[in-house]
Amino acid sequence: MSIVTRESVAEKLGAYLRHDLSLAALVDWAELALMEEDFDPAQMTTIRNAIARIGTADVRTFGLAWEDCEQLLAQLGYSAQINIVAR
Repeated sequence: MSIVTRESVAEKLGAYLRHDLSLAALVDWAELALMEEDFDPAQMTTIRNAIARIGTADVRTFGLAWEDCEQLLAQLGYSAQINIVAR
């Protein structure tokens, strides 16, 4: 069992936004984390709420839009930035 920190949640969201992690894999990680992992006690409520929201992203009604990711990252103390690069 590992400890989930705000940094680890932000890393998972970043991997999803970079398309390094599928939505299904992100949701699976969140669901597993809610059931089996411990959360950093200093940020427990924030982390638990963010992971719970991610865990519902596979339901059509909820989804996970860019704005949702921005909001979750902000709650965790992060911000998202976009870099446009030539192919």
